[in-house]
Parts: sequence; C-alpha cells; structure tokens
Amino acid sequence: MNVTLSFKIKTMKNIFDQSVTNEIIDRINKLTPTTKHLWGKMSVSQMLAHCNVSYELVYEEGKHPKGNAFMRFIIKLMAKGTVTSEKAYKQSLQTAPFFIMKEDKDFEAEKTRLINFITKTQELGKAYFDGKESHSFGMLNKTEWNNMFYKHLDHHLRQFGV
Repeated sequence: MNVTLSFKIKTMKNIFDQSVTNEIIDRINKLTPTTKHLWGKMSVSQMLAHCNVSYELVYEEGKHPKGNAFMRFIIKLMAKGTVTSEKAYKQSLQTAPFFIMKEDKDFEAEKTRLINFITKTQELGKAYFDGKESHSFGMLNKTEWNNMFYKHLDHHLRQFGV
C-alpha cells in the first residue's frame, strides 16, 4: 500500500507588495479609539505606538540607542529566529523593553504614523532592505525584513480583531 502525504506550506504575505500593504492599511483603518484587545494588556493606541517602534528603528536614527555589542549578540542569538521566521507569534509573547508602551498614546497620531511608515517601506521596496542592517539582528535579507514587518503587524491586528 502506497501512501502519499501532501501538504501546502503557507508562506508569509509580502509587505513589499502594494496589495498586501493596502490590506494591512485597510485593517488598521477598521480600528477605532475604543477597539478592545482580544488578549494582552495594551490599549489600541498603545498597540499602534508599539508597532511604530519597528519602523522607528529603521527610519529614526538614534531614537532607540543600540545596546552594547554583547547584548546585541545575545538578542540576535535568542530572538532573531523567532522574529524573522514565518512562524506566527504566540499570544502575549514577551517583548523588548523599548517596545513596551506604559502611557496612553494619541490614537490618530499613532495610526497616521504607522500608515506612513508602512507606505514608505512598501515604496522603498524589498531591494532597499535586502542586506540592510537591523538595529538588533545585524544584516537581514529581504525575506527576513518582510517576515519581521508583516508578522508583527498581523499579530497585533489580530490581537484587536481586525
């Protein structure tokens, strides 16, 4: 008896594609200042600010100082695979301290910033990011950047039901 197993590998959506960027922005636009989380502790405005940190690390030099070389090595060793792989994040996963939002944020301002960052990333395109150094993980290829950006956004948009 011959048994053939087949399965489809789901690949991460490509944040550098205009249609995927539009889909993410449409999901963000479904949020309101009173949207409640399905898990976790952040408010919706804190979540938007939290998501902005990923882009601040790329576009706002010096806003988040790099740790020393030893700490960057440890972070790279411990977290790079989780952050840049296609495997979805677990709910309520621990995050780096500079991603934690303790005070409330301005919903509209954070939403606008996030949409602008996502749009800028898509317009720069995957070639811009291929081989670009990450704040915490060293050089990343375009697939790792995509996975990091898309997976983080998707995780938190699902957290808020959109």
